[in-house]
Amino acid sequence: MSKMKTMKTKTRMNLVGWGFALPAVLGFLIFNLFPMLLSGYYSLCDYNIIGKPSWVGLKNYIELLSGHEKTFWISVKATVLYSIMAVPANLIFAFMIALLLNRDIKCRAFFRSLFYLPCILPAVATSFVWLLLMNPDFGLFNTILEFLHLPKSQFFWGKGSVLPSIVFMGIWGTGSTQVIFLAGLQEIPQVYYEALEIDGGNSWDKFWNITLPMVSSTLFFNLVNGIIGALQVFSQAYIITEGGPNNASLFYVYNLWRQAFKYMDMGKASAMAWILFVVVMLLTVIVFKSSKKWVYYEGGND
Repeated sequence: MSKMKTMKTKTRMNLVGWGFALPAVLGFLIFNLFPMLLSGYYSLCDYNIIGKPSWVGLKNYIELLSGHEKTFWISVKATVLYSIMAVPANLIFAFMIALLLNRDIKCRAFFRSLFYLPCILPAVATSFVWLLLMNPDFGLFNTILEFLHLPKSQFFWGKGSVLPSIVFMGIWGTGSTQVIFLAGLQEIPQVYYEALEIDGGNSWDKFWNITLPMVSSTLFFNLVNGIIGALQVFSQAYIITEGGPNNASLFYVYNLWRQAFKYMDMGKASAMAWILFVVVMLLTVIVFKSSKKWVYYEGGND
């Protein structure tokens, strides 16, 4: 009897557990897994959203990868260039700010809130602010450059300056990355620094031998998120540049959106989405594999 009672209790607890988990599970199945599988099917079809999808096999992938769709490789190039600039710039800036905010300074809570504030501002509003700041005719940045007797820049309106301008704009919004770095810094035991001071270590020794190794796991987490985020950059091209000038900021996801909702080619857009998914997955695996050589975990790397 006791065995049957125990089994009934376990079954009841399992049912209660699944009852609480059911909304999340159904949400994942309906809003994540099902659309992914459907896009996989559409990627093998000629589908213009309005009509019925017709099966074409790997035609969409072949046209994209072979260069038949000319904007595909242009968008790949723009996204790769942006990622190469944005990922290290964002990580370095966020880490430096986190180091400063981790120090015992006056009004520390105020500065922490101030640097995090851009993350909670609407993307459209901040984009229009940056458009005004970087306006080549009357923007504040060109006014400062003129005052310093330096050459003016076209910023978002110049083919060579649009990507650095978007990267600079992105650095301003690294508050969430700063918070994660700050959390990692606060987890470092102060006893390590005290022991190094006794051994005669200076500030550089503390940073190189304690701070950097101890936050390497946090750096690894932010690096993976940074790569994924950079490869999916969209808002700046959609709101500010519309892929210009001369396709210099035609980012991959913006091009994907354009294929789907401007040119009504959902099949090709779905194929682009799956190509991006595979690339992101491969890069993530590579970063995970390489992390064994440079990421330190206090409990060991095994």
